[in-house]
Amino acid sequence: CIRHARSHCLFLLARISIQHPITLSQVRTEYVSLFSGMASATQACLLLQRQLKDLCKKPVDGFSAGLVDESNVFEWSVTIIGPPDTLYDGGYFNAVMSFPYNYPNSPPSVRFTSEMWHPNVYPDGRVCISILHPPGEDPNGYELASERWTPVHTVESIVLSIISMLSSPNDESPANIDAAKEWREKREVFRKKVSRCVRKSQEMF
Repeated sequence: CIRHARSHCLFLLARISIQHPITLSQVRTEYVSLFSGMASATQACLLLQRQLKDLCKKPVDGFSAGLVDESNVFEWSVTIIGPPDTLYDGGYFNAVMSFPYNYPNSPPSVRFTSEMWHPNVYPDGRVCISILHPPGEDPNGYELASERWTPVHTVESIVLSIISMLSSPNDESPANIDAAKEWREKREVFRKKVSRCVRKSQEMF
């Protein structure tokens, strides 16, 4: 963890120095800022290691989680089981969860690598739900600040929110407009597309 954080900070400092020659005073300021960031990254690393350990000791129904690469705790591989009695029932949907170095102050991003047809999932697989949006007021006015990211969220609470999203799509502020329109107006067409995603996920599992 410390190695990842230190490499990231030194890379940023080198890039700043090359692109913009700076004074000694500015160097000190940059070092303070960068090594503060390194401390934050180390704390994030330890927190993520603890959450991974907890999930390994006490698995949660509905999903499994691990690291994409054992040397990088900031990128997780998650498999979500389609919730029972929904259109996604029977599916095994893979996703990648990427954490920023200042986690949990900022939210991770989640992207399905399995094909997914859902109003709240962008065509490229990125998940769009309130708790993954940065903390604070919504500039578009769709969400309350209390609905957005807070540092109390964990990997478990994030994935459970995604499972809830699969059960109850929100078509009021969709990430996939076509999927939202089908969900509202052409439910049978929507169902067939989701069924195809479920079958493909089973074949890849």
